[in-house]
Order: sequence, then structure tokens, then C-alpha cells
Amino acid sequence: MKVLFVTSEAYPFAVSGGLGDVAGALPAALRKRFVGCRVVMPLYEDISQELREQMTFIGSISVPVAWRRQYCGIFEAKYNGVTYYLLDNQYYFKRAGLYGYYDDAERFAFLARAALEILPTVDYYPDVIHCNDWQTALLPVYHSLIYAHKPGYENIKTLLTIHNIQYQGKYGYEVLEDVFGIPSYAHSLLDYDGCANILKGGIETAHAVNTVSPTYATEIMDPWYSYGLDSILKERSYKLSGIINGIDVEVYNPETDKVIPATFTVDDRSGKAKNKAALQEQMGLPVRSDVPLVGLVSRLVSQKGLDLVKYAMEGLLKQDVQFVVLGSGDWTYESYFDEMAARYPEKFAVKIGFVPSLARQIYAGSDLFLMPSKFEPCGLAQLIALRYGTLPIVRETGGLKDTIVDCGEADGYGFTFKTYNGDDMADAVHRALALYQDQDAWQAAVTRAMQQDNSWNSSAGEYIKLYKKLLEA
Repeated sequence: MKVLFVTSEAYPFAVSGGLGDVAGALPAALRKRFVGCRVVMPLYEDISQELREQMTFIGSISVPVAWRRQYCGIFEAKYNGVTYYLLDNQYYFKRAGLYGYYDDAERFAFLARAALEILPTVDYYPDVIHCNDWQTALLPVYHSLIYAHKPGYENIKTLLTIHNIQYQGKYGYEVLEDVFGIPSYAHSLLDYDGCANILKGGIETAHAVNTVSPTYATEIMDPWYSYGLDSILKERSYKLSGIINGIDVEVYNPETDKVIPATFTVDDRSGKAKNKAALQEQMGLPVRSDVPLVGLVSRLVSQKGLDLVKYAMEGLLKQDVQFVVLGSGDWTYESYFDEMAARYPEKFAVKIGFVPSLARQIYAGSDLFLMPSKFEPCGLAQLIALRYGTLPIVRETGGLKDTIVDCGEADGYGFTFKTYNGDDMADAVHRALALYQDQDAWQAAVTRAMQQDNSWNSSAGEYIKLYKKLLEA
């Protein structure tokens, strides 16, 4: 079986979020399961010179973008044994950052069309083209309208993964012909709610659609979560499924991690206590082994449930507890956490910004990890926390519901709450603090947390099943 993974970002070349982590890990996991997988992505300006020096130029083609034809240079690189094709067009990609430009519609229309056009040049005709989010959702549209009956393309199946339905690629109707080159008879494929919606076009034309957790696949058919796409997803529910993401267990490995002050194992966790003391000292908190330390690493935006945190924090700080927060985002949350740190210096510490090494130290040194999201397609932070023996406190939504079992159950290794309510979140925190006082029960839960298999191996197996189902259809 051969798969072409098309993405707007991928580790280690260019990453802005979870999609980049997935695109860096899933193809390698598929390859270990004897599935041929290659990756296509843009050659961004931000890609380091060190990585560029490892690339090989293998040719160039001319790509149609509506009435234009645009140059496309093809560079090949290897990462974790996987072949990556990085597509060069300086007009589209020689800029700082990945997204947020006025012509993103045209930039990613080029990516989608180029990913199909390069197949003869690289001599790789996949069985499945796996697209990701709105930036590549035009690829199934182009395949359906233009390529499906061409030699070499006729048996290709397309899969579209929705990593976050909030981002859909909405534009005015003028882009349909002038930018995308979609003929008038096919405008209805992208027409939705008064605009041209790229993600909707991908949902309509892809042979299968999935998202990054089973619960999120159900949730996005509900108006509360769907950002307007619930009706089309209900109509296409027969081709919708959910597969939970994994994490790279070699990168996030407490036994070998060189970023944290002390390594540790599930059987010898003395190093975890050293990480806690080091984190407390670094963040200016009293170094105490007996106080539960709660970590929060997040974008500081409302999606992450920070309104609940603001509502409950004053009450929680009346307990014998410490909080460490790392993140950046909305000014209202940044200033609030700065205020808490100033008012409660013995109990609350914050670092505004994102420091990857500090994030790792918070995962390793905290006792608890707070993640009360309003919605969470999958979530990786709770999986990383488990890996480091830090028990998550999460709302039962999306991937958080699918990956965390409450300690109220015999096999629990975290704390959950259902409704988007500050009192319910506070209750989950209080239950966690109470369990911490029973160290035998606590350590048993930590053992169960560290024994969870959240590697890409099992997730890759589920994707292989989905690919096979597509090919058998």
C-alpha cells in the first residue's frame, strides 16, 4: 500500500501546532508498519538552512492555478526514513510564517494542485492521498473534477482529516473561478452559508473524512462544536470517523529526556521528585514535596477553558496547592495570570510566552496537569502529561474524553468533569487534591498513567484499517 500525506506543515521542517507534530510522526509510524508513505508540503522561508542543506533538488514543473501557470520546484528530503517533497514557489512561500496572508486561498490552492501534478515527475502514484485541514481540502475537489479519469490517477482514493473544524478556509465567491479554477457547474461543491468554503468542498468530494478522536467525530455534527458545518457533516456521516492521535514516545520519554533535570522510569520515580523541586525553584515557588503542584501549558485563548480557570482560581488558591502556568495568547488572560502571580507569589507562578524546555519541565515536574478545554479535537498535552506520570484534570470533550479515565473508576489515571462549568472543574481539582493525600492510591494512579500506550503505533494501525476500507470500497 502506498500513501501520499499532503500537509501545510510538518515537523521538523515547519510547525505551528498539532498538525505539524502529526505530519512528522504518523508517516514514520506507517512506514514501520510496512506502509509506503511520502509527504508533500511547502518549502517555506522559515525552514532552517541546516535542513535546506539536507535537501536534493529533483526537478521542476509548471502548475495550473486557475488561468495562471506557476513554477514549482521539487526538493526531496528524508526524515525518520520518510521521503518528504518540499514544493518551492517563492511568490507563495518566501515569506515569514506559515499562514495569515491575504492570498492564503491562492497559496494553498497551488499546494493542492501541485501535490497532484508532481506525481509523474516523482514517479509515485499512491493508493491513498491523505489530506489535512482546509489548506489541502481542495485536493479532493481537484482530483474529483480533473484527475480522477487520468491514467495513474484513476484508482487513487482521497482521505481528508479535520484537525480543527474551527478553521475552514472561507472566501468570497470570486475565488471559485479566478483563483481556484473551479468551473461554474461545480461551484455548488464549495458553496455554503453565503461563501466559498474550502473545507466543505473537501468533505463533499473526499472518499472518506475523519477527525482526530472518535468523540470529536460525533461532536462536530452538533451545532455547538461544528462552526456551521453540522448539516453537511450529518449528510455525509456515512464517511465520517475518528482516530485518536498519538505522541512520539521517543521524544517524550522520561527515561532518556535530556531536557528535564532528572530522568525517571515507571518503576523508579525518584527523578520525578527532583524535577518537581527544580521546577518549583525555577519558578520562584517554595520547594516543597508535600504540596500538590498543578501545571498548565496552553495557548491562552477561550477555547482552552480559561474562563473556568479565572472563575475558580481564587477558591482553589485557598487550598494547600501550587500552580505553574506557561503560555501566551489573549491579553486578558495574560494580564490575569500576571495578577495572580503578583497576589499569590507563594502559590502561583506564570511565564508568559512559550519556552519548549520549560513546557517539558512542567510536564515532568508537576503532579497534576489542568486542561479544562471548551472543545479539544484530540489534545496532545494530556498524553504527554501521562507519559511523565502527571495526572490530567480534563473536561470530557473530544480527545480528552477518549484518552482519560477518571480515578473514580478502578483503573483511573486522571480526573474528569462533564459540563463547561467552573464549579464542576473546581470539584475535579478538589478530588485530585484529596487523592494526593492518599499517597498509596496516588502512586498507583501514577503507575497506571505511565503505563498507557499513546504511541503512534496503535493509531497508525487504525489508519491502515481505514486506508484498506477505502481501497476495498
